Amino acid sequence: MGAVTMSDVARAAGVSPMTVSNVVNGRAGVSDAVRRRVMETIEETGYRINVAARNLRAGRSGVIGLAVPELDNPYFGELARRIVAVAGEHDLRVAVEETGAAPEGERGAIRSSKRLDYDGLILSTVGLDMAELTTLPQLPLMLLGERENRSAVGHIALPNADGAQAAAAHLIDRGARRLAFVGGPDDREPTIRSMRWDGVQAAVRAAGIGEEDLRLVDCEMLTMDAGRAVGRRLGEQRVAGGPDGVDGIFALTDTLAVGLIRGLVDAGLRVPEDVLVAGFDGIGVGAHLTPSLTTVEPDHDWTARRAVERLLERIAMSGPPGEDEIAPFRLVVRESTGG
Repeated sequence: MGAVTMSDVARAAGVSPMTVSNVVNGRAGVSDAVRRRVMETIEETGYRINVAARNLRAGRSGVIGLAVPELDNPYFGELARRIVAVAGEHDLRVAVEETGAAPEGERGAIRSSKRLDYDGLILSTVGLDMAELTTLPQLPLMLLGERENRSAVGHIALPNADGAQAAAAHLIDRGARRLAFVGGPDDREPTIRSMRWDGVQAAVRAAGIGEEDLRLVDCEMLTMDAGRAVGRRLGEQRVAGGPDGVDGIFALTDTLAVGLIRGLVDAGLRVPEDVLVAGFDGIGVGAHLTPSLTTVEPDHDWTARRAVERLLERIAMSGPPGEDEIAPFRLVVRESTGG
């Protein structure tokens, strides 16, 4: 028996070939009942949709780009996996590249996506000035990240201030009174550091803790090694009994928090008995540490699905172009804060 054709599906479903074509290509004008019957018939007959031909007729490549700062960062690795899965539900392939968290890398991602005829690009921005987007090649674009969005491009951000405030309030509820915020380098622009710092400050003010009992500790690199060095230094200050000793730490990211815990242990302290530690990102490895890591966990599945769906809207030229959304989150309490 030869390959099943669209006409074969139409006869089996009791509809016209045009109706089958409309269902396959997602066109309007077909009732839900007929659409279900056609899809069931496609499944039963084994008809294979020619995605390449369909994309060619639609003027599309069937490929979208995903550009993230670091591929070896657990957060971005998990986000990429989810975006690839959601894109696959729409018969899309995803080309992933690393920008190095640099403006030139982000500009290059936009230019290469246009040159390679990707249908659109999901871009996690760190260094690019949003006003610069109008000067770059134009293509359907969806932004992830924390830069202030002064453009007409759609944007999904993390719950930076609210999430950090919830984590800091939890540390205070668990008894911490001398807190440290360990984050990245200072930046005049709104960044995850400045927004999460604002959230921690709000929690401290709400608890009536004095500003002198909250330390801001810069950390040039957001790596486990950098976190370990800071953790050892903070731990040694605590062991020495000086005024800089802390009993609660909020880390800008889970990656930093992992290193911080190791550094505190290096200095002879115990987590959570001597120092409480909480992070942000909800990376999978946090649940398997000893102690397991308390973290602010944004809804990664929601973020991935919304990013792909909104990019598809831009590709189809439907939906509001510049709407900003913030991902929902939950505070996951684990052993590092006595959970």
